[in-house]
Amino acid sequence: MLSHKLNTTIQTSLLILTLIISSQAIGGKKPQKIYPNEQAIIFKTMDNKTTDAFEGYIEVPENRNSANSRLITVKYVRFPATGNKNGSPIIYLSGGPGGSGIDTAKYPNFRFPLFMALREFGDVIALDQRGAGSSKTIPQCISSNTLPLTSKLTNTLLTQLYQKSANECVKFWQSEGVDILGYTTTQSALDIDDLRKHLQAKKVTLWGISYGSHLAFSAMKALKGKIDKVVIASAEGLNQTVKLPAETDAYFTRLQQAINTQENAAKAYPDIVKLMHSVHNKLDKTPMTVSIPQKDGSLLNILFQKMHLQIIASSMIADPQRGVKHLLMLYKTLDLGVDTALVEILKRGYFDNKPISFNAMSFAMDIASGITEERLALVNQQAETSLLGLALNFPMPQLNKAVKGLDLGDSFREDPVSDIPTLLLTGTLDGRTYIDSQKSATRGLSNLTQVSVINAGHNLFMVSPEVTEVIKLFLSDREITTQSITIKLPEFSPQKQ
Repeated sequence: MLSHKLNTTIQTSLLILTLIISSQAIGGKKPQKIYPNEQAIIFKTMDNKTTDAFEGYIEVPENRNSANSRLITVKYVRFPATGNKNGSPIIYLSGGPGGSGIDTAKYPNFRFPLFMALREFGDVIALDQRGAGSSKTIPQCISSNTLPLTSKLTNTLLTQLYQKSANECVKFWQSEGVDILGYTTTQSALDIDDLRKHLQAKKVTLWGISYGSHLAFSAMKALKGKIDKVVIASAEGLNQTVKLPAETDAYFTRLQQAINTQENAAKAYPDIVKLMHSVHNKLDKTPMTVSIPQKDGSLLNILFQKMHLQIIASSMIADPQRGVKHLLMLYKTLDLGVDTALVEILKRGYFDNKPISFNAMSFAMDIASGITEERLALVNQQAETSLLGLALNFPMPQLNKAVKGLDLGDSFREDPVSDIPTLLLTGTLDGRTYIDSQKSATRGLSNLTQVSVINAGHNLFMVSPEVTEVIKLFLSDREITTQSITIKLPEFSPQKQ
């Protein structure tokens, strides 16, 4: 039997608790649910924006195909919903593979406002996929092989050195207790289902870009009945880890059309395809010896060849608003025999005398997704005459099937067939995932809404407030009447900064 004093104390405590809950409701704030393995944090971006959030994790098998698999930790940050609707959790899937969802929310002047805007429709989860970001527990592998800097570099030599390095690294990771066969897109898709269960949700909404869309496609196949909606941009299909070189050439044709809309740029670059071929031919005949100043005051000498330039170009064409203008200037000056722009670009560390190294997650994911034999034959055929050859996807297909048992097989590479409501955003000047490829990757989706973002590149989420509005319309189940959003082209002319 309770004493009168103790009973009064309990009643008083209950009254205080009721008042706290009521005041939260009056103030418009509902009590926040906390899931296992979570703690409340103040989330801070790199440009000092803050918000309340929860930091959490789940434990999953490293390789569900192995009965004795160890458990690994997959971490996330959850931004609780702000709207009145109790919508499905929205899980952000980073690109790469190897990108960090948590860091994506932290980067200055990047996607943090979109993370916040989508909280209107449910909890928004910044996920660090297995082996990436704060979920990374595997040490980087540094091989014993280096690329030659002052002698001829061929694709055959490049492939041999990278395959040799891959063999070394697999053995290294095995010695560290890592099951590299667990780092596949299929396993990551099953992690999403474990996270769904952890969040006590019947379904989840997936929001991803680039490789994140690749993961979303895999989840659509693996998690039947467990996905509410899908929002993807710059889509990469399940058989599109290696892009078709001919589609890269088609991108340069579209880029020329954009250049032609600007009088000064059109005069400076009347035919970029011809310009690029001209520079490539010169480098094939006579590679350039270039000295690159290092931070310690020394010089790094490199015999700069066509393959080097193709690799640089591949890294600079994703977005017209970023590297394209500098790439055009690079080709123009190289055609004139001037290396000033080249030296400045090489200072960024594109090539060095350090050993070949790999991060396990990005290394394994691409090899596991692989490529069909039919597509590989087409890629190799097109690469012989295309502008960038095999550089866009490096080190794939050079490492195709380099790890025994890792390739997921052609059944994995079949496109999803689904009626899940899906929004696809496509940039017309995307230099990494191309218009026709994205159409092909989504042809099996019967409930697809596609919006073209004209003049946008690969990273298109924040190029216009209209993109956010379209996503919000889609998540609120309202009709999207627009088929395109147009943004301003950057100035490509070398005379304008």
